[in-house]
Amino acid sequence: MIVLSARDVGVAFNPGEPNEVEAIRRVAFDLHKGETLAIVGPSGCGKSTLFNVIAGLMPPTRGEVFIEGKRVDSAAGHVGYMLQKDLLLPWRSVTDNVMLGLEVRGRISDADRKRALDLIRRYGLAQFENAKPAQLSGGMRQRVAFMRTLAIDPEVILLDEPFSALDFQTRLVLQAEVMSIIRERGKSVVLATHDIGEAITMADRILVLTNRPAEVKTIHDIELSPGERNPVNVRSSSKYNEYFSAIWGELGIQIGK
Repeated sequence: MIVLSARDVGVAFNPGEPNEVEAIRRVAFDLHKGETLAIVGPSGCGKSTLFNVIAGLMPPTRGEVFIEGKRVDSAAGHVGYMLQKDLLLPWRSVTDNVMLGLEVRGRISDADRKRALDLIRRYGLAQFENAKPAQLSGGMRQRVAFMRTLAIDPEVILLDEPFSALDFQTRLVLQAEVMSIIRERGKSVVLATHDIGEAITMADRILVLTNRPAEVKTIHDIELSPGERNPVNVRSSSKYNEYFSAIWGELGIQIGK
């Protein structure tokens, strides 16, 4: 079942003007229910711009996006969107930050609060329900941000470089935790990342974009066993090294001698 479809999406800033900048030329892909699709590409290729189109925060210059068969025309809360920065409100507790998305949607009930508390306690934040963001580590803050995304119970989740600001060890731990939660809850995810290793570890498929203006260069099916889907163990897999080398070559990144 297809839950998200991007059809020939293109984005140009200042279209028709002398200073027009074409960010995305033509991007098309489908996301299946329960699938994690990673998007990688050279820096500045338009990954975040594409996410903004999917989330309805900006209109495409061409093409369309559909989520569960409905065309995306505005930011109607049809996706959960987690950014690189946690954007937690410093004066609010962990519980109140997790419930923020529900408040914005105008629906708060006892069941909503119970679901938020269940998320907090089940996924490593028990005893921190009343803590303020300043009392949390970077990894804990990102957990809160992810719980806030889950609390609205979206079918599709957008993860935009969610772990890039964290140290390597914390990043690996959170990759494993988020993968487990996604699979347990059957969520459909699009992950934008500059980290090829992260994409291979977390994704069922990887879409490689070209330099700006972005187009789809290739799509890789990532065939790893459940035992290999560990952020540490995966790096000793021969398949991991094959995928990494292929994607690195497609990105065309040059390292100085």
